Amino acid sequence: MGRLRKRIFFGAGCNTVCFGAGRPEFHPTKPMPSFETYLRESAQGTLTQISNPDFDEGIMANFMAGRFLKQGNLPGFLPMMVPGLAGKSCMRVEGACGSGGLALAAAAKSILADMADSVFVAGFEVQNILKAVYVADVLAGAGYFNGERKQGHAYFFPGIFSDRAGAYADRYGKDAARKAMAAWYQQAILNARKNPKAQEYRNASPDLLALGMTPPEAGKFVSHLNLYDCSKVSDGASSLVVASEEGARKLGLRPRDMIELTGFQGVEGDITKPPVDATVLENTGRAGAAALEMAGISAGQVGVLELHDCFSITGMLALEALGFAPAGGATRMVLEGHTAPDGNLPTNLSGGLCGFGHPVGATGVRQMVDLLEQLTGKAPNQVQSGKDHGMMVSMGGNDKTVTALVVKRTA
Repeated sequence: MGRLRKRIFFGAGCNTVCFGAGRPEFHPTKPMPSFETYLRESAQGTLTQISNPDFDEGIMANFMAGRFLKQGNLPGFLPMMVPGLAGKSCMRVEGACGSGGLALAAAAKSILADMADSVFVAGFEVQNILKAVYVADVLAGAGYFNGERKQGHAYFFPGIFSDRAGAYADRYGKDAARKAMAAWYQQAILNARKNPKAQEYRNASPDLLALGMTPPEAGKFVSHLNLYDCSKVSDGASSLVVASEEGARKLGLRPRDMIELTGFQGVEGDITKPPVDATVLENTGRAGAAALEMAGISAGQVGVLELHDCFSITGMLALEALGFAPAGGATRMVLEGHTAPDGNLPTNLSGGLCGFGHPVGATGVRQMVDLLEQLTGKAPNQVQSGKDHGMMVSMGGNDKTVTALVVKRTA
């Protein structure tokens, strides 16, 4: 696939606070914000950045509102969020934890097809109405129910990625793998401490590395991951604008406040089949390579990275799949600080899923909002990498529904 036939921009991003355990205002026995509250808040944050909020289309990303909230027909909430979308084309997309990435790609395709010049994109999830073990069961819907799910672990996806972590440790060394996963957790929390909207913003634990080194307990959780290796049970929403040059002009967005999409690719795996190699995120690699090729750049030209680290091992496997580290090399890359804010590839400066939190349907949109803020100089954890490009990967299920996007600063 060649270069994009027209310019496409992202702008006016807004993330709500990522709500859940770890936030001081969170208490499971007290009333919590409704999903409508999150939707209105993110939309208002986007609309206040636009002088003329007249969109051609709206897209909602969500995974399991039907089970968490008993609410379907989610496109109907877009006109509530943006009154100007009443009477316009709106739709909902779902690809498990990769729903947000799918929504961004769908918006870009509408613009490339000349069906829209401006698209309002939002994503949300509310999960804390259930206990964690029941949340794990709901999220297991991202796997194949009539296959692996029936024989799967009670904590289904932690079990899946525990198996990946075990295979990685067997191949490349248990000690190095555990140290690198602990360092990944430490880095996630240190980044989250600089992001007021992160779920772990107030995490004041004095020895994060020691927590990350906690030995896994198979009898209580899973065999090769501890609780600190896992992303959070989270509530929240994110939204932004996807627009052509003409669409951005009509909305009143300035080029310096936006970033440009230069390459993207979605890749789907067969949900009924296990991975060929548990130590490889095959579809993440395919999506990333195609997005970089479309953008016309190499992995070395990426200055900031937002990875889908639903578990610490997932972030490390993604580094290798995308070509930032050789097979087995992610341990050294992380331990030597190359993914830290002052490293040569600052990664998940938002805190990532392990630090910011993981409101599933919102996460892909949230990742793009954080890239937008980084590349326009407005991020709470701002870095100066000296490079113009950023990249994100949005992944659903066990490396099944993957969208990679490459963006660059406009000024």
